[in-house]
Formats: sequence, C-alpha cells, structure tokens
Amino acid sequence: MKFINKRLSLVLLMLTGLTLTAQSKREKIDGVIGVVGDYVILDSDIDLEYIALKANGVDVKQISRCELFGKQLEEKLYAHQAIQDSIIVTDTEVESFMNEQIDVMVERVGSIDKVIAYYNKKNEEEFRNYFFEIIKTNKLTSAMQKKIVDEVEITPEEVRNFFKEIPEDEIPVFGAEVEVAQIVVKPVVSEEAKQATIAKLREIRREVLDGASFFTKAVLFSEDPGSSSNGGYYKMNRKTPFVKEFKEVAFSLAEGEISEPFETEFGYHIIMVDKIRGQEVELRHILITPKVSNEAVKAAKEKIEGIRTKIVNGEISFADAAKSSSDEKETRNNGGVLLNPRTMESRFELSKMDPSLYGQISALKEGEVSQPIMDQEQGKSKFYKIITVNNKTEEHKAEFSKDYMKIKDLALRDKQIKTIAKWTDEKIKETYIKIDKDYQNCDFTNNWIKK
Repeated sequence: MKFINKRLSLVLLMLTGLTLTAQSKREKIDGVIGVVGDYVILDSDIDLEYIALKANGVDVKQISRCELFGKQLEEKLYAHQAIQDSIIVTDTEVESFMNEQIDVMVERVGSIDKVIAYYNKKNEEEFRNYFFEIIKTNKLTSAMQKKIVDEVEITPEEVRNFFKEIPEDEIPVFGAEVEVAQIVVKPVVSEEAKQATIAKLREIRREVLDGASFFTKAVLFSEDPGSSSNGGYYKMNRKTPFVKEFKEVAFSLAEGEISEPFETEFGYHIIMVDKIRGQEVELRHILITPKVSNEAVKAAKEKIEGIRTKIVNGEISFADAAKSSSDEKETRNNGGVLLNPRTMESRFELSKMDPSLYGQISALKEGEVSQPIMDQEQGKSKFYKIITVNNKTEEHKAEFSKDYMKIKDLALRDKQIKTIAKWTDEKIKETYIKIDKDYQNCDFTNNWIKK
C-alpha cells in the first residue's frame, strides 16, 4: 500500500498529542534555534522532547534532532495561527487538565518533588508555570488542527475517484470481519439481598461517624477493585467519566459529609468527601454489591436456555429475542448487535478483536447460536449470555461496493492530509519564521527555510 502509506506519513500532523516542549514569547535568549510568529524554540526543548519520548518507552535511536525540531516548528505554527484566528483556550481549562496530568505523574513516580527533579525545575511553582505554557500551546495546536480537519468533507464521487487512482498492486487488503450479537440474562437480585447490603453500608457509615476510619473500612469491605486498596480514594471533577448517580451524590456533599447508601449499576455505595478544591472533589467511597443467590443464578441459566431453544427451533429470531428478553439495555434495541469500541461500527476485525470475545465466537458458524456462557464485567455480578455470528467476511482485497465505508474513511483521511499540507505551506509563507544556522541543513518535510 505504498500509495496510501506515502500520504499517511503526514497524518501525524493531525494526530499530534501532548508533548513536553517549552515555549515563551519572542526575545533574545541563548539557545534559541527557531522562531515561529511569537513563539520561540530552544535547543534545550529538543533535549526535553527526547526525555519525554524515552519516558513513554519510545526508542529514540532512529529519531534525529532535525525531526523533533521540525515537529516543534509545526506545533508552534498551529498555535500561532490559532491565536490569529481567535481560538480561545481558557486558563481554567488548562489548569484543570494540568492538575490531572500532574496527578498521573505523581502517581507514577511517587511524589511531586521527583517530578520537579525529573524536569530539572527549582520548585513546584516554576514547574507549574513551565507545564502550564506547554499545555496551553498544545491545546491551541489541537484546536487549530481540529478546525482545519473538521472543515473537510468528501463526496461519493471523490471516494470513487480516490479508489480508482490506487494502483492495482497497492489496493488495500481488509482482514476477516464478523458481526456479533448477544443476549444477556442477569440473575435477579432479591429485595432481601438489597436491604442487607444497604444495612451493612449504614452500619459502616454509623461506625465512621462514631470515629472509625473510613480508609480502613474501605480496605476491608469495598468491592471496588480500582480503589479499595487505597481506602476508596478518587479525585474527580464534573467531566470525570463516573456514572451519573455517583457524580450527583459526590457533588452534593460538603467536606467531611458522608452520604446515605445509594445505588448505581455497580451496586450500592457510600461516599465521604475529603476535600473540595474549586471544581475538583477528593473523596473516598465504599462499594458493596448485593449477593446473588444460587437459586437466582440457576433461574437465569434456565431462562437463557429456554430463549436459545426457541431461537434454534425457529420460533423466534435472535434479534427479536434480544429485543424482548435481553437484560443488556445497550444492545437489546439493536437486536443484540455489539459495537466495536474502536470504530463504533458493528463489524469486528478478527485480528484485532478482544481475545476473550474471539474465544467465544471463533468456533461459531454464521447464524449458529452458542451454548449459554457465564460471564462477568469488572465490578459487576455474573450473568449468562448466548452469542451468534450474524455474518462473517473473509480476508479480501478491497471492493468498492462491499467496503465503501472503509474506502471512504481512507479517502477522507487522504483529503484531510492534502488540506493540512496546503494549509501549512500557505501559513509558512505568511508567518515570520527564523531557523538557526545550525539547523538550516536539516531535510525538513515543510519549507521552513523558505527557499
């Protein structure tokens, strides 16, 4: 696929993530190797880039200083143009994201002092000022990239022409794919089990109010694998991806307050708020899931066996059975069809499928229904499911009508790359750019020297 790969090399311009590169306003500083508009690039920025790449496990032996310098020139061009186009990145947005990133760093290395030392800063204030500017620049860069790409659209005729232009020996090969559907039956939790769980949480709450340690209680009793060993601790803001019910309770509490037991899809919780810092809440919680009786598990298995029998005997279609009987709300209205989390489409490429799901469907023929399978999502109760393969496509060379959506994605990306390349070339001509003499012999992808 040389034809496509040659163009995809530029897609990095669109997908650039956060990188640790310093910036400041234009001024005469020793070590300045490049200027783009109001942004400068220091020679030491390249060193920091290498450090950041190594920290993320990247082999930097084959990455030259010229390549990293070219990448930083691109980022600064985007950020500079974002300001010219009045794209706004608020300090609050930057501050919030920065705090999240610093928390991750501290968790990895053990303390803020180690983070400060790693980046060779004098104190936390200097590090935060430095990191703030990095994040703001990168957010401006991302916003500018998104603006350019979002304006690109593609017509069916353009897709057709794109496919026609691919040389015969470079037409892409798409891997074997399947569409999978499932029906889920969950054991019914008795009211007695629910009340027993609520009573246990109320007992814990009362003991903490009487002086017991919430941390210790969470370690002993919480069934949340993500936080129990850390005393149930979480830090969150309103954008943190927690379930709605959990967030509503967390943000309704005052510092030191402990909630009454409440229910989410994971079970029952109590929350204690440790600290409130602006839009962020530091809290501890305890999760206990009501216990399912053996009788309920047996009943769930019998129910799903009955559903399978009706499908196999032709009394009902798999899709209709899913709509009428599945306990999985995310899929039942769609006939039980699973969505690929990578593409949000209904097809799964076998080579990239989750190993556990692949193991469950690999032996199934198209239209065949599996025997009942006991499964469990992390932090939730066990359940039974049956699976079918709606259709299966073998590995094949791309066909326009059969693979139109995939070809459309390739064509759109190709057009986006061309648009970005054109935009970059035009903005380089319009923008003040200066390259230090030590880097003027670099073989840049873009015309930074303006020859």
